[in-house]
Amino acid sequence: MARENHVFTSESVSEGHPDKVCDRISDAVVDLYLSADPLSRVAVETLVTTNRIVLAGEVRGPDSVTLEKIEEAARNAVRDIGYEQKGFHWGDAEFEYYIHEQSADIAQGVDADVGAEKDEGAGDQGIMFGFACRETEPLMPAPIYYAHRILEEMAKARKGGSTPELEPDAKSQVTLTYENGMPVRADSIVVSTQHGEDVSQERVKEIVRGFIDEVMPQGWVNGHTKLYVNPTGRFVIGGPDGDTGLTGRKIIVDTYGGAAPHGGGAFSGKDPTKVDRSAAYAARYLAKNVVAAGLADKCTLQVAYAIGVSQPLSLYVDLHGTGTVGEETLEQALRRVMDLSPRGIREHLGLNRPIYERTAAYGHFGRQPDNDGGFSWERLDLVEPIRSELS
Repeated sequence: MARENHVFTSESVSEGHPDKVCDRISDAVVDLYLSADPLSRVAVETLVTTNRIVLAGEVRGPDSVTLEKIEEAARNAVRDIGYEQKGFHWGDAEFEYYIHEQSADIAQGVDADVGAEKDEGAGDQGIMFGFACRETEPLMPAPIYYAHRILEEMAKARKGGSTPELEPDAKSQVTLTYENGMPVRADSIVVSTQHGEDVSQERVKEIVRGFIDEVMPQGWVNGHTKLYVNPTGRFVIGGPDGDTGLTGRKIIVDTYGGAAPHGGGAFSGKDPTKVDRSAAYAARYLAKNVVAAGLADKCTLQVAYAIGVSQPLSLYVDLHGTGTVGEETLEQALRRVMDLSPRGIREHLGLNRPIYERTAAYGHFGRQPDNDGGFSWERLDLVEPIRSELS
C-alpha cells in the first residue's frame, strides 16, 4: 500500500516540445485517414530535427489520401503549434515520406472474416493499464494534472497573443506533498519555457508565475514552495532546432505521470484497432467509472491481449485497499458491462473518428469529452450499469 505521507513528482511537456510535435503530426495523419475511411489502418511515426520532418510507417486506406494531403496535414500541425522560426518553420522545413502498405501478415490476423464467426483480432500483443483516483475533479493524479494545466494555459495565452514573449517549446514539473494519502501543497514547481531573443529572464519568471498562481489550488503555493523558472538562465533555441523529436517518447506524460503503471506502448500515430491505444483508453474509462461509482478511492486496471485474438487474455483490478466490493467480483462485472474486444471498444467509445490530433499534447486522460466524440473514454456513463451488475 502506498505511503500516506510523501512527496510525488510528475512532468509535462508542451505541444511545442520536439516529441510532442511528432505526436501531433502522427495523429494528424491518423485523423486524415479516418476522415477519408473510418476503417483505415494507420501506424505512422514521425521524426523532426532542424528544419526537417520525416514520416515513416504503414497504412491501409483509400487512395484519396495522397502524399500531398499528408504533407499538408503535417505542415498545418506545425503551423498551429506556432513554429515559424529560422531553425524550424512550418512552411519551408524539408519533408520526407517513407510510408508503405500494411503487412498482409498483420492484416490476416487482425481482420474479421466477413460472414464467418472469427471476430476482429487485436492488432498486437501487449498489456494496457487504466487508472483513476480522487485527487482531482477529473479523477486524475494531481501532479500530472496540474503540470499539464500550467503548460496548457501558457499555450492558450501565447497563441491568443497575450504573451508574445514566449515560444512554443516548454516543460513543467510539479512536486506535491501528500498527507494522509492526499495532496495538500506544492513542494516545488519547475517550468522551463522557450522565449524570444530579447526577453529578460525576469519577465519570463513574471509571466510564468502568473500561470502557476492561476492553475494551482489556493494556498498550495506558499513561501515554502520552491519555484524554478528557466533554471539554466536562457532558453531561446528550442523545439526541433534544439533537439530531435520522435513519436511516442512521452508515454508517461501522456498517461498518469508515473502515478500508475504503463504497459509500454505509445498512443499517437495509431488507429484504434491498435490496442496499445484503444484498450488503454478503455482501461481508463472503466477505472474512472469505478471510482466515480463510489466503489473505491483509487483503481488500477490491467488488460492483456494477443495479436489476432479478439477477447483480452486477462483483466485485473486493484482497488488499493480502498474498495467497497471484492476485486474479483468487480472484474466479472466489468466484463459484462463492456465488450473489451477491439471491435467492442471501438464501437462503445466511437473511436473510428478523426478525434486524435487533439489528444497529442497535455494528456490523453483527465480531459473533458467533446461534443463530437473526442475523449469519449472520459465519460461517466458506466456508473449506473456497474452498480446494477453488482447489486
